[in-house]
Amino acid sequence: MSTHAFSQVDVFTTGPGTGNPLAVVGGAEDLSTEQMQRFANWTNLSETTFLLPPTQPGADYRVRIFTPSEELPFAGHPTLGSAAVWLQDGGSPQSDTGLVQECEAGLVNLKNDGGRLAFAAPPRVRTGELPEENVERICAALGLERSAVVRHQWADNGPRWQALQLTDARTVLEVEPDYAALSPFGVGLIGAYPEGSELGFEVRGLMGFEAVPAEDPATGSLNAALGQWLIGEGAAPASYTVRQGSRLGRDARLYVRAEDGDVWVGGDVQIVIRGTVEL
Repeated sequence: MSTHAFSQVDVFTTGPGTGNPLAVVGGAEDLSTEQMQRFANWTNLSETTFLLPPTQPGADYRVRIFTPSEELPFAGHPTLGSAAVWLQDGGSPQSDTGLVQECEAGLVNLKNDGGRLAFAAPPRVRTGELPEENVERICAALGLERSAVVRHQWADNGPRWQALQLTDARTVLEVEPDYAALSPFGVGLIGAYPEGSELGFEVRGLMGFEAVPAEDPATGSLNAALGQWLIGEGAAPASYTVRQGSRLGRDARLYVRAEDGDVWVGGDVQIVIRGTVEL
């Protein structure tokens, strides 16, 4: 066994307990993949990350991201949470303008965006409209009329999201998913608030692809792909705020903005627990 720095953080929130939790293990270069997966299964959080020295030129650090059952190439709230812990533990970026994370999906740029961390959305591995049979199946599993879907698109940037924009935020909040019917689809729902509202959109991430399907309280990867899609099609403004997790009693805020050819997803990170762990 060896001793490692350990943190548990809450991502996309200014108040602990209202965002998406993440466990972060530091100095993990002596741990095997099996040890990492076993510990991620034990924490039983949606993701647990492990910080390691970088292997690619230009990267400041490397992160490996695990759910309780598998490793992910990329995920949003683990990216922001891991970066916040790396900086808190004394990490020093090579550049004055931001930092670079290495993960299985490649290099991800991060920056300070108005006092909060933000990451540049990675490329989607699949785009375009969903097959109509998928849309109809999703609507049936969510109790939606087909007419409630304004537009749809693949939002796949590692996690296999299929996205539906619904008529409005209220319709998104009223959805009651049948996860048995939805599995193994991962579905992102987005609906707009009325013009002039403090919030731009309400988002829900329904993880039918998990071994135990559930709703995600705040999803950086999904919102990154949604931003690329909707801003790219002129269906959303270049900068907007998302609320997510409402149906779970959370109150996460995600800040999406297009700048310099990239879509950035930002959020506040609260470090809730710090200590060590024996692995």
